[in-house]
Amino acid sequence: MELMSIQLFIVCAYVVLLFAISMYAKKKADAGATEYLFAGRKLGPGLIAVNITGLAVGAASTVGVAENAFTVGLAAGWYNAAWAAGALIMGGVAAGKYRSLKATTIPDLFERYYDTKGRVISAIGLLIIMLVITSLQYLAGGAILSALLPQIFSFKGGMLTSAVVFIGITLIGGLWSSGLSNIVNVILIYFGVLYSTYAAVDQIGGVSELISKLPAGQDWLNPFAGLPMAIVIGWFVVMITQAITAQGPVQIACGAKDAASAKKGFMWGALLIFPIGFLCALIGIVAKVSFPGIKATMALPSVVMGLDPFASGITLAAMWAADISTACTILLGAGTLFSQDIYKRFINPGVSGKKFLSVNRITIFFCGIGTLWMAFNAVGILKTMVAGLSLTTALTVVFLFTIFWPEVCRRSSAFYTTLAGLLGIVVWEFCPALHVLQHVIYFEWLLCIAVFFLVAFIDQRPIKTPELVEEGE
Repeated sequence: MELMSIQLFIVCAYVVLLFAISMYAKKKADAGATEYLFAGRKLGPGLIAVNITGLAVGAASTVGVAENAFTVGLAAGWYNAAWAAGALIMGGVAAGKYRSLKATTIPDLFERYYDTKGRVISAIGLLIIMLVITSLQYLAGGAILSALLPQIFSFKGGMLTSAVVFIGITLIGGLWSSGLSNIVNVILIYFGVLYSTYAAVDQIGGVSELISKLPAGQDWLNPFAGLPMAIVIGWFVVMITQAITAQGPVQIACGAKDAASAKKGFMWGALLIFPIGFLCALIGIVAKVSFPGIKATMALPSVVMGLDPFASGITLAAMWAADISTACTILLGAGTLFSQDIYKRFINPGVSGKKFLSVNRITIFFCGIGTLWMAFNAVGILKTMVAGLSLTTALTVVFLFTIFWPEVCRRSSAFYTTLAGLLGIVVWEFCPALHVLQHVIYFEWLLCIAVFFLVAFIDQRPIKTPELVEEGE
């Protein structure tokens, strides 16, 4: 009873703190849609860094990595390293560019360079991605709460509780709420994971004792063993691809106070993201020794529940914090895509600032409810997430050519390349012969580049020139 009471108190205190931060952020967010969606474009490098870290370090990067490490060892930590690489590339290549162009979304950028069809299809594609991944965060939140506090939460009860927190925080304060909350979230994630990793290894007798008890025939603590290189490289390609064009990272970059802050923030974020995966992988390896008969999905929860009440309570809150920090940013991104690229662009272009702020909040509320329904019907979290993120390949291909080789870009490039990317996921699912490539991301890149150059050959209409698009600071 004492264990449950301490854990529940820590989680409740954490939720109260998050809503207190959100109410404080509401004063800023109520100033207008730009404040609500993009924090008034006032985020410095520090807030950019914790925001991208909060987005990256979700349930897949903690519970999912430990689950994978239970089978393959320390190499599972490369999942987070891949995310860190994505943040690093985004900072060096694209973050400053998004901010200097004063873009709001990838579809907005595509219409400036290409045409309205390019905006519409990229908005549809991104909205699908964001809604799917948001729904998976509810699923993960339910799993975390029900696994670690089974006396309080059923699986569905944990999902509903997670939904109330995710939607509530995002609805109240927008990107300001997400940004300020992520200061707490990232501190809690680091403290919880570091403390639990140390306590778990110490409890088993240290690293040497851990090595001696692991099953023979596999180099468990070697980060370069246990996984095929094609899988690891695939993770890096997926994460770098989505970091450049998924709405979550783009929205964070657009919220920076200037291009330099956007660049620095993403690079600092990469440093924060990198270690968490290998720490969670080590917890998964401890589970292999301490609880060899469990399901792999229970690796991290089982180790945490074996720790003292304070450690398990903090780690429970930290894992849930990881899920919340990811969900809030993605949910905000989904709402932004609909309100900016569909409602304001096509339904009500002359909407007033106050009404548009209300439209954003209403959109986020209904996106939240809709994705909760999707979560109750979702299966295969990690597989679905990776497939969803792979959909950003077409957008990344178009963005990179637009910025670095505009001479080969044509007016219809954005539309047909994005259409090919969307259809490519369907083709991959129904044509097993393509799986010789081992990962859908490889097929997506080959397909999208081929279609891009085919359009360049057929369509001779150039895109709008950057001089007509770019806006001064």
